[in-house]
Amino acid sequence: MQENSIYCGDNLEILSQFPDKSVDLIYADPPFFSNRHYEVIWNDGAEIRAFEDRWEGGIEHYVSWMKLRLAQCHRVLRDKGSMYLHCDWHANAHLRILLDEIFGGENFQNEIIWCYKGGNATRRFRQKHDTLFLYSKTREYIFNADATRIPYSSKLLATTELDEEGKRFYRTGQNESGKIYLHPNGQLPYDWWDDIPSGTMAHGKEFIGYPTQKPEALLKRIIEASSSKGDIVLDPFCGCGTTISVAQQLGRRWLGIDVSPTACRMMKERLNKLGAEVVLVNMPVTLDELKAIGPFDFQAWVINKIGGTPSNGKSGDMGIDGWTFLEHKPVQVKQSEGVGRNVVDNFQSAIRRANYKEGFIYAFSFAKGAVEEVARISNKGDLTIKLITIEELLSV
Repeated sequence: MQENSIYCGDNLEILSQFPDKSVDLIYADPPFFSNRHYEVIWNDGAEIRAFEDRWEGGIEHYVSWMKLRLAQCHRVLRDKGSMYLHCDWHANAHLRILLDEIFGGENFQNEIIWCYKGGNATRRFRQKHDTLFLYSKTREYIFNADATRIPYSSKLLATTELDEEGKRFYRTGQNESGKIYLHPNGQLPYDWWDDIPSGTMAHGKEFIGYPTQKPEALLKRIIEASSSKGDIVLDPFCGCGTTISVAQQLGRRWLGIDVSPTACRMMKERLNKLGAEVVLVNMPVTLDELKAIGPFDFQAWVINKIGGTPSNGKSGDMGIDGWTFLEHKPVQVKQSEGVGRNVVDNFQSAIRRANYKEGFIYAFSFAKGAVEEVARISNKGDLTIKLITIEELLSV
């Protein structure tokens, strides 16, 4: 286990290699059981990624998938550590029962409701909150109350008085003194958080383009409440890296895991901008590994490898997936063996529409028909298409 590292791969496999009781805090924002499909171009224009949240096997398959990973999270958590699991209404009831089973119901500390605004509805109330379950490993756990305090409301402050020592209180019949004193640093938040907006973040400096990105303020509250400086914070579904970015800013050590090579590279760039030295672990480097990753991650890997930029389109790229770096020539990427003549013909049409004279197709291998079609096009003299295998690209 390397601290301040981003691990690429299935978090179940990676977590199983971590030592017992090796991290202090876990925040997990797994794919929700929402049956949505997201396709996104990163806001920096450098990467393309598809993010899928589909569970064809139903809720039983989702729960079984989560159970294995939550068991590993429990194992690697230190005795004074805590875990926050972020979920929504699709599966939160199932996950609460699962967490009770793994962590023990006696170690349930909070069901936090994160409220935010937006959205429309006509046949039911608008569903605009997420649930965060907080579980500790044992009865003795870190909770820094003073680090989470927020100002008292102006309405409450208007009802307060000062005693002879200058301490602020309000009158009540709930105790013998008839007074309840206010903490000088503010009050603890309730278990419903409506002071951390999500919608305004979309156009702010934090926004990267990740479809389920969470605001830094949310992670700041969690990390400050449940860890100390120098502790190790783990995010096993790291996504765009908000958790590890905030951990870095707060003086914590951190570990991030994500299955997407594209996301891992983007996270490294995000942390580098904060001055962090980041190690990427387990990034795909062999033909077999590249065949196993998702198609959009593969496309992004090729574009990144050649130093190019992706097409500005999402799925409607009109046959052009990206552009070379210096000469800005069209690129087509196929995660396939035996790419045939039809691919060459379609790419030829795309190049002509874009008014270019040269283009590149990258694939694992090409069929005889593709090679012959490229030769025929070249003999006409007005267009050149180059076929490049991934093996050749790896050798560069």
